[in-house]
Amino acid sequence: MRRGAVLGAGGLVLVVAAGAAATVGFGGADASTPERSAQPPATAKVTRATLTQTETVDGTLGYGDATALKARGSGGTLTWLPAEGAVVSRGKPLYEVDGDPVVLLYGASPLYRTLSAGVEGADVKLFEQNLSALGYDGFTVDDEYTSSTADAVEEWQEDLGISSTGAVGVGQVAVAPGQLRVADLQLSTGDPANGPVFTYTGTTRVVTVDLEVDKQQLVKKGTAATVELPDGKRVQGKVSEVGTVAATTKVGDDETTTLDVTVTVADQKALGTLDEAPVDVILQAEQRKDVLTVPLNALVALAEGGYGVQVVEGATTRYVAVDTGMFAGGKVEVTGAGLTEGLVVGVPK
Repeated sequence: MRRGAVLGAGGLVLVVAAGAAATVGFGGADASTPERSAQPPATAKVTRATLTQTETVDGTLGYGDATALKARGSGGTLTWLPAEGAVVSRGKPLYEVDGDPVVLLYGASPLYRTLSAGVEGADVKLFEQNLSALGYDGFTVDDEYTSSTADAVEEWQEDLGISSTGAVGVGQVAVAPGQLRVADLQLSTGDPANGPVFTYTGTTRVVTVDLEVDKQQLVKKGTAATVELPDGKRVQGKVSEVGTVAATTKVGDDETTTLDVTVTVADQKALGTLDEAPVDVILQAEQRKDVLTVPLNALVALAEGGYGVQVVEGATTRYVAVDTGMFAGGKVEVTGAGLTEGLVVGVPK
């Protein structure tokens, strides 16, 4: 490590106190000065600790990006819609068209054709997995829509209060990755069931950060993060997703290029009822484990260049040159000849 100008996180120059004196010279190339009797006004011990450098960025607490849920099928009229903020789970109605419910199923791809006896494919398996999860049986969950599947579908349709045809049309169900939360209604009851009906999000609150690209080295999936809420309360989280496509925004003559970063918080109760709230996100930029540290103000500037510490040994003191490492939390990592944990060093009051 190089002794010289001392920089903290973000390039902030640290002004190092040297008691009431200016610089201290060793008067030669020795590692330390001869013993002196002058005592510092206060002392501290060299400690062994873990130093963590952090970076604070702006974030927004909410439910993440919204997705549009589009009506499909042969049209009709919207006769019922959920309330904004409502949570819909598998098998429950998302909205109604001409009095018939359109039901939520879980999966990664939408149904694109009518499912009936004799049809085979991955979409059949997705539907049968949902039908089984809803408690219907008598069929094998696979990629074949058999007469046994049709019998179970008829029972399901009867329970929904719709025509028991044994076949499933694309307008009878909608597929989403899981339980969803209604964000913004795009249509009203009485409107034609065409296009986006409402937007939805997941049901778990997350923190989104527009991270400037020159700070992307601070984050990767799994990076620890602390979220500071508007009331000052802090909750722990971690980076769950880092975008790969940068976006540039321009305000006046200033351009900012950012990446989308998502931070998840396991303890949702700790977030209270906040939604769409500005928060601070404290990212763990770097960490040094099990290193020797002293208070920042224990450093003294040496006439020969670099820094040292004033070691106190009973009634005498001496100066020891040190190499500096990470700065964090009012402490600095130090190494030097004879520097050990528990050594007493001088500090100003």
